[in-house]
Formats: sequence, C-alpha cells, structure tokens
Amino acid sequence: MSAQNRIPVHEPDIGEDEIQSVLAALRRGEISGSFGKALPEFEERFAAFAGCKFGIAVTSGTTALQLAVAAAGIGRGDEVLMSASTNIATSLAAYHNGAVSVPIDSEAVTWNLDPDLIEGLITTKTKAIIPVHLFGHPCEMDKIMAIARRHNLVVIEDCAESHGATWQGRMTGSFGDMACFSFYANKIITTGEGGMVTTNDAALADKLRLLRNLGFGKPRFYHEVPAFNFRMTGMQAALGLAQLAKIDHFITEKRRVAATYGEFLGNIPGIQLPAELPEAFNVYWMYAIVIKPEFGRSRDELAAILSEQGIETRTFFCPMNMQPFLRAQDGHRDIPCPVAEGLWSDGFYLPSGNQLDRPSIARVCGAIAKARR
Repeated sequence: MSAQNRIPVHEPDIGEDEIQSVLAALRRGEISGSFGKALPEFEERFAAFAGCKFGIAVTSGTTALQLAVAAAGIGRGDEVLMSASTNIATSLAAYHNGAVSVPIDSEAVTWNLDPDLIEGLITTKTKAIIPVHLFGHPCEMDKIMAIARRHNLVVIEDCAESHGATWQGRMTGSFGDMACFSFYANKIITTGEGGMVTTNDAALADKLRLLRNLGFGKPRFYHEVPAFNFRMTGMQAALGLAQLAKIDHFITEKRRVAATYGEFLGNIPGIQLPAELPEAFNVYWMYAIVIKPEFGRSRDELAAILSEQGIETRTFFCPMNMQPFLRAQDGHRDIPCPVAEGLWSDGFYLPSGNQLDRPSIARVCGAIAKARR
C-alpha cells in the first residue's frame, strides 16, 4: 500500500495562518518561554476558552499533570485516584511526585471512570482524584466534585483529549481545582509539543508559575523550592494562538467525522460505538469503537485486516492496574478493573483527523463491514 493511499489515525490541521503566526514570533525574537507577548496572550485566551481565570503554559500535557500534582502538595506516601483507562502520563504525574496511583475502573457506556466506585477506594492516604475525559467525552463531573468535597480531595481534571467538551453545559477544565490540557500534534489544537494547566485559584496559579520556572526567588538565583523547567516557548504559543482561533471549526469537523462514522457503522452487529450522554457534549478527539464477540473477529484480527488495506488504528490504553512499573511500586494496591481491561483487549480507534472526508470514512467502514464474519 503506497503512502499516499494510507489513511492515518490523525494528521495535524496546519495552514498559512499558523505559519505566519510562528514567523511573526520568530521575527520578534520570541524563541524562549521567558519573554514576549505570544505566551501570555495564549495563556489568557486559552484559559478563558476553558472557563478559567488563569493559564500556565508548559512543555507538554505530561508535564502539566506533573506540575499540577506538585502544586497540590502531593508527595511520598500519598495516593491519587485516577481513571484506569488513560495514557500513562496520568500515572506518571503521581509517580514522579512519589505518590501511588489508584485506578478507578471504567463504566461500560462512555468508558470514563465509574463514579460509583470512587468512595470504596478512598483511604486516609487519598489526597486527590484525576478524572480523565477519555477520547473527548466528559466525565460525570457533578458526581465527582460532590464526592471530592465530602472527602476534602483535590480534583485535577485530565483534559488532554477534551478541549471544548462540556458536561451539563460547563466546560471540562472548569470544574476541578486544576485542569491539564495537551497540545501534542494529534490533539484538538496543537503547539507541536506543549500543554497548559488552568485554574481559578490565584494562589495555585502563582505556585504553578513558580514551579514551572525553576523556582526562581528573590534574589533571582535563590531557590526555596525544588522546581522544574517546564516553560513553553513563544514560538509554540504563537502556533497555539493561530490554532485556538480555529478551535470551534476543528470541533465541528470532529463531530462531522463522528456522525459520518455513526451513519456507516451503526447497523453493523458486534461493534460498540462511542456514546454521547444527554448531559454531555462530546468532541470526539478520536473515534473509538469496541469489538464484541458477535462481530466474529477479534480486535487484533480486524486491526490487521485494516492495516493491510492502508488503514491505521490505535488500541485503547493499557489500564493502570496492569502497568508493570506501577505494580512494582511500594504501596501499590491491586485493584481489579475488568471493564478497563476489556477495553484494552477489544477497543481501538479509527482514523479521526479533522480533514477526513466522506469517501475516506466510507472506505474505512466498508473494510470493517467486509471483515465481519
């Protein structure tokens, strides 16, 4: 299969506006994250988009999570509850701060964490919860926030995949004490690499900025806290500004792609399609499906057939209760997560780029329909 006939899982949607924005930042000399106008403007505008007062731009979604956990004062011996089905970056945020990840199994409809399992996992060591808005569908944040308030837990939303998604009309990222976004190349908007922590707490925003920038004090080279160098560059922020101006269009296109997949796949037995609960606005970061026994082939068999035809796919995430280095960590709790384990074995996502046209989606779905036994 030639490269030009392949359908990738995602392609960045970059145009002349982004090129000119980055060039302008370069001409202004904004090559670092220490000065210039693009970075603070991007932080302000994206925070406002997410329904927050403050934005702290960083090098990635992964470092955004690590920074947020550090700013919350979470450390060795503490436990952090989090979605079992998530990218490893969520657990790394706890791990690199010395804390233990405690996975919460998924529920079978939206594949997000099951709120009904949270309170049974809370101990005296529990300090925070990180709900992950998986593949662009928001978690049930009203339930999660009520539990967190009852137990005095910090809430850090993992919004790496949910830019623009809402729950009960409210933006993901605006519920918790902090929220972490990714601007990696395959996200709703991109800065190439990059991320941001958003918050409505001025004191937390100050602490996040301090920890992001090596903990410089007064005088400058006097350091009271061990911090990080997680600064985003002005060039990346300039790219982010141009992307942010198009985010409504990007989300509309994501939902168009999802609707078209639903039209073609809805009548094929043995496929569970992504949900959109009545209270939710799903941005469909990736169009994920789960292969059921009625399909007649396994997920891996179907993925191999699609790959032979030039159609790329990616599996769901290996759940946190199965990750070897987490299982070897001191303080590890062996929590069964049967739903998340089933998603890992039977789920994958299909090509989901903004620019995917109807004939390409029809080609993907035709190959899936033909593969069914």
